[in-house]
Order: sequence, then C-alpha cells, then structure tokens
Amino acid sequence: MSVAKSLFAKGSSKPPSLREEISAFLGKETSFEGKMTFQGMFRLEGRFEGEIFDSGTLIVGEAAVIKGKIGVHTIIISGHVEGDLFAKGRVEIHSSGKFYGNLLTSSLIIDEGGVFEGCCKMEETHQEESPSLIPHKEDHPESS
Repeated sequence: MSVAKSLFAKGSSKPPSLREEISAFLGKETSFEGKMTFQGMFRLEGRFEGEIFDSGTLIVGEAAVIKGKIGVHTIIISGHVEGDLFAKGRVEIHSSGKFYGNLLTSSLIIDEGGVFEGCCKMEETHQEESPSLIPHKEDHPESS
C-alpha cells in the first residue's frame, strides 16, 4: 500500500509558501479596522475589518477573523475570512480555514476540512487592477 504525500511533504520541512521571512505580524489579542497595505509576508492572528490591497502574501492564522475586501498576491487561510478576495497568485484554504464570499484567483487549493462558500472565478490574472467581480474601493454601486 502506498502512502500519499501532501503538497508540503516534498523536499522541505516547511510549506513552499512559508520559506519567506514574515515582515509584519498582528497577534491574537489585536483588533484592527481600516485600510492596509504591506510588502512581503504578513501574518494575522487577530481580528481585521476593512480593506487590504496591493499586498504580498497574507497568512491568516487559525484564531484570525477578517471581514472586508482583500487584494493580495497570495493568501493562506487557516482562520475565518469573509468578503471579496482577489489573489493574483494563489489561494490556499487549509483544513481549519473558512472562506465566505467572492473569490477571483488563478490557483485555488482547498485542504480536506477547509470550507469555501461563495462564488469563484478562476482565470489567468494579467491585468493590473482587480476585475469587475471584486470592485475597487473607488467604484460606486450601480442601481439595477
């Protein structure tokens, strides 16, 4: 009987997405509301409500809760995320992760036990701005 290897078991003790050094961290007891941008890798363990745009890799820890609009290169979800998510690179939802909302990405990985509820559009993302599935903060809602 062969044993299946996980995506992260090949040649490294760390997942490929975690080889970079974390440049910022918000702890479990932290709550933040507003607009955020960052470069590199950011780990969030607390609560965040607002907008994150034009950013690198966001790691959402198991205790984290995020509500809002997110535009990043890569997101790794082990906690709870609600809202609109645009990822130029990839989205990983780990076994403890939960995502509820609209998703646009070119690569999606969901581990067994991970939760995704919402709309997903997958395409190669070459444009500089988020497509219309996820409106920018400057966009005004149109009446139907």
